Amino acid sequence: MGSMQHEKDEYMERLWYMREDGEESLNAFKEALGEGFNAAVLDELTSDALVAVSKDQLRITLTEEGIDRARRVIRAHRIAERLIHDVLGNRFESGACEFEHIIDTELVDSICTLLGHPRECPHGKPIPEGECCRRSAKTAESSVIPLTELEVGQSGRVAYVNYRNEHLFHKIDDLQIRPGVMIKLLQRYPSYVVEVESATIAMDSEVAATVSLWKGSLPFRASADQQAETADSRGWRTRLRRRRWGQR
Repeated sequence: MGSMQHEKDEYMERLWYMREDGEESLNAFKEALGEGFNAAVLDELTSDALVAVSKDQLRITLTEEGIDRARRVIRAHRIAERLIHDVLGNRFESGACEFEHIIDTELVDSICTLLGHPRECPHGKPIPEGECCRRSAKTAESSVIPLTELEVGQSGRVAYVNYRNEHLFHKIDDLQIRPGVMIKLLQRYPSYVVEVESATIAMDSEVAATVSLWKGSLPFRASADQQAETADSRGWRTRLRRRRWGQR
């Protein structure tokens, strides 16, 4: 794929971001690209009927065809961020920028399915839905479940975390809740209490709902008696180190 196509994808990615923010100013678009703005690339996009510029040169928008192309670019980018961050555990931005240009639908959908059809990238931005997501919603269960669906005494391996904002992005990393670690639910009420790598953590339901676990890593449900025995024998209440989010 030539560099011109890469540039065109970058422009369409920027226009998608502007669309998410409700911004259509051509000047804002040029300012966002800075010195990287190339009028020839914009001309190519308009010639391809992917982008429309108003006659007064004030507004710039994606056409219907452009929206479809940009959606695929953004979907590939954000799916790649999830893959690199959740599975590989590396810095995800640079790798995702390269992957976004490989927008083979089958490949992206395969990775999306592997990850359990995540709805947000690590930054909390929505991942455009793919056909695999729509099929899964109708014909199959997701490969992951939220932490809030665990029973007391159950454990599971973290698949990914749907960060709602930058605050949670940093907080969850600080609390050792990251893809690949095992997490055990000790309590559901009045707050969720979990054990992660020998640390015991308390969190509210909003935060617990952001943590998704691989279903395949879940053991059989323990009975109520087993759950009580496990909690009592470990004596976790006496050694609970509470780290609260949004609790008084």
